[in-house]
Amino acid sequence: MARVAVDVMLKHEILDPQGQAVERALPALGFPHVSDVRVGKHVELTVDDAAPGGVEHAARRMAEALLANPVIEDFSIRILDA
Repeated sequence: MARVAVDVMLKHEILDPQGQAVERALPALGFPHVSDVRVGKHVELTVDDAAPGGVEHAARRMAEALLANPVIEDFSIRILDA
């Protein structure tokens, strides 16, 4: 078994309303020196080592099929432990 992290972010050319809301709120909370906030999602999975094509291949297929919308989002995959 391997733990895999998939991080999904909106592409830079896509407007990020949630990131903008966070950016507007931070100065009121005492963090005035922050800009260009982007909000994404972090998904952790346990993948069986016997997955066809390997753990990273399986995670990539899951991200392409379900975890990310390739039209508006990019994703990255990290193997946390094997």
